[in-house]
Amino acid sequence: MKMRVMEQYGEKLRQVIIIMSWVVISTVVTCSVTEARNCSFPYPAIFNFGDSNSDTGGLSAAFGQAPPPNGITFFHTPAGRYSDGRLVIDFIAQNLGLPYLSAYLDSVGSNFSNGANFATAGSTIRPQNTTKSQSGYSPISLDVQLIQYSDFKTRSILIRKKGDMLKTLLPKEEYFSKALYTFDIGQNDLTAGYKLNMTTEQVKAYIPDVLGQFSNVIRSVYKEGARSFWIHNTGPLGCLPYMLDRYPMNAAQIDKFGCATPFNEVAQYFNHKLKEIVVQLRKELSEATIVYVDVYTVKYTLISQAQKHGFENGVIACCGHGGKYNFNNTERCGATKIVNGEKIVIANSCKDPSVRIIWDGIHYTEAANKWIFQQIVNGHFSDPSISLKMDCHDHESIHQY
Repeated sequence: MKMRVMEQYGEKLRQVIIIMSWVVISTVVTCSVTEARNCSFPYPAIFNFGDSNSDTGGLSAAFGQAPPPNGITFFHTPAGRYSDGRLVIDFIAQNLGLPYLSAYLDSVGSNFSNGANFATAGSTIRPQNTTKSQSGYSPISLDVQLIQYSDFKTRSILIRKKGDMLKTLLPKEEYFSKALYTFDIGQNDLTAGYKLNMTTEQVKAYIPDVLGQFSNVIRSVYKEGARSFWIHNTGPLGCLPYMLDRYPMNAAQIDKFGCATPFNEVAQYFNHKLKEIVVQLRKELSEATIVYVDVYTVKYTLISQAQKHGFENGVIACCGHGGKYNFNNTERCGATKIVNGEKIVIANSCKDPSVRIIWDGIHYTEAANKWIFQQIVNGHFSDPSISLKMDCHDHESIHQY
């Protein structure tokens, strides 16, 4: 009898243990799945600062839409971008499961619930002492973008607290500290010197001041609560038809891929100093994750190995009007002319933008932007080497850098 009771008791105990084990396992799995979901999309919003490389409509909203054939490939109409389609910032947003960023300056049809884009084409880090009509540079320099961001944050929080009907179009307050802050700016600061007939050495001489102003903006955004930064360096300036046409070099200064070596050296010098600034900022801003992304190497690799990657004519613009590089500074992409009383586009798109790298002599095609994004998304060209969509382990270990 006792034996039978003991056997029954043992059987019940075994069942209890099995049930408890399944509860524990289920809890662990549930937590792991929840954690994985949280880590899969770590950023609820993006706030972008920059120039035309990441402008999704800022300059167009302020000074008039980028004309056709801009937007021809993806949006099938001008969409505020100086490209035939999407930019790297668009692919970043898409990869994070977020909508394409609306330009802060664009009041028509914009939704800022998952971030905002303060970039405008022609923007510089250091304010220029000229008007847009004089130099082509945007008055929305990085310091102005910082003011716009700060005001946007303050007003967004106030409107959401008041329960205004517009609150659904604005970010939640906690998004500002959890968002990804992207920066892609500096290229125009370099060209500004050459427009003033400065030598390469003179351009290099003012780079520390430019980057000093850049680092002050990063500090200010950090004080506002930003913690995750994704900073692109500047691309190979000497491979752009805009520079090659406007500032001709002798044969000895052109590399075997058609790029002007002096301009690329200036860009590399800028990038070297930018990386030093990033290292210093990591020491100062102890709670920040600051990722430096080497888009220079990616872009130069694409141009120098165009055919290998399915492209052609590395330094020839797709959309333009004549000249060695299909670029004319007075008749840029979309330029029109009256012929027999009718306005026609004389600087039009090439037949197939998908096999071209340079769109309009200054900016890249959607196909090139997509290829560039695919190289940087997994962190292979980042310092520290982490992917854009970090996993849980990355989040725990990143602050050691």
